[in-house]
Amino acid sequence: MHELSMADAIVRTVIDAAEKNDAVEVLEVTVEIGQLTLLNPEQIIFMLEVLSEGTILEGANFNLEVVPAEIECECGYEGVVEADELDHLAPVISCPECGGHEFQVRAGRECNVKNIKIEKKE
Repeated sequence: MHELSMADAIVRTVIDAAEKNDAVEVLEVTVEIGQLTLLNPEQIIFMLEVLSEGTILEGANFNLEVVPAEIECECGYEGVVEADELDHLAPVISCPECGGHEFQVRAGRECNVKNIKIEKKE
């Protein structure tokens, strides 16, 4: 259940950024989650809400943006690919042009806090 550790890291990152910017409240947080991270978006949202209880984050709106898997294949293809959703533990991706597996992943592995909307002291 790596969703818990990731949600905890997100909460700590947001609280740290909010405190550094003299926030009194965090209103909204946008997080980018790559398709290949194997993180369950619903579980992440739930855990963010639970972990934010009693903090400056409590009541914040959490938005998740899924970043699709993107590759650069040795055949020359560059672009988005679909992950095989049949096995959550090991998604299989292949080049849509040649069907090969010799490529570099350019996107889809990230988990980033993209945006934080805060309320500051007046």
